[in-house]
Amino acid sequence: MSIFESASHAATSPSARAKPVGAASSHLARRLQIEQLMQATETLEQDVLGRADVIHGLTQRPKTLPAHYFYDDRGSELFEQICALPEYYPTRTETAILQSCALAIATATGPCELVELGSGSATKTRILLDAYDQLGYALRYMPIDVSGGMLERSALDLLVSYPKLQVHGLVGSYELALNRLPSTRLPSRMICFLGSTLGNLKPQECQQFFRQITAALQPGEYFLLGIDLQKSQQQLEAAYNDAAGVTAEFNLNMLGHLNLRYGGNFDLSQFEHWAFYNQSEQQIEMHLKSLSAQTVQLKTLDLTVELEPGETIQTEISRKFSLNDIQQELQTQGLMSLQVWTDPQDWFGLLLCQLQ
Repeated sequence: MSIFESASHAATSPSARAKPVGAASSHLARRLQIEQLMQATETLEQDVLGRADVIHGLTQRPKTLPAHYFYDDRGSELFEQICALPEYYPTRTETAILQSCALAIATATGPCELVELGSGSATKTRILLDAYDQLGYALRYMPIDVSGGMLERSALDLLVSYPKLQVHGLVGSYELALNRLPSTRLPSRMICFLGSTLGNLKPQECQQFFRQITAALQPGEYFLLGIDLQKSQQQLEAAYNDAAGVTAEFNLNMLGHLNLRYGGNFDLSQFEHWAFYNQSEQQIEMHLKSLSAQTVQLKTLDLTVELEPGETIQTEISRKFSLNDIQQELQTQGLMSLQVWTDPQDWFGLLLCQLQ
């Protein structure tokens, strides 16, 4: 998921600012705050920007769509299925790395508030919390996600599992949340950006994101980054063209989401999933390919789109990195790599950085 997604997808009220969740028991509620960052005017502005992105993307050549439109309810369910597929190595590989190095991370940072971008179900977060708990450190967790419902559910599950944990969730886009991080109550802070989401950003967007990270940290604080490493074209393309067709359904579901959101009439049967590795750009590209000449309307956007047979709409990029290059880029932003971990096959990398 891109960091520039619209926070208008968050399903919480703008009035629910830093307020304990009443649905939880009183004991859990005392340890949980969920803060809605978007005011009504900001939500409207974000929605206008989101509409503009769709219009711009579908009226240019080649056509594109913002990746955050993958994630309606059905898209989120499909992505969870993708993470469990045998071809999709990133999730299980990064999890194995975390299991081997979490204690070393906790030892290096000392008592530390965990801030997680795109927290989702917080499955990997538990590995880090276990390590900090094992060392007897206070546990404070700040998940950031556009889905208020998902954030609340995962936070309540964590509070049941960790009796000493305090959670302060922020509902909003990454950019907005990084600009509004409250002061930490622990000696230090670590922003975690796990998964391979960094690869969804173009080089210029990546530099902007790193600047946002450094602005959100104090000197001496930490940044934990997961990256998908370069590997064979065969393995990369298999991960995005799974035999069960789940990724294809996930890709096509974006058009269904646009139909519902903007009164569209995309015929999903007239498109096919197309994912390939672009060697020159060192990135996987996902497209939707039109199977016929067709005219599509998005009524609430007052938009008509003409597609030729074989014409594509790019829905996602997923860049693959080298450890040396990403370390140099981080260093230019003042983020020094303290330690780097990989799996035995060098498929995935995890970097612990410190702001100088």
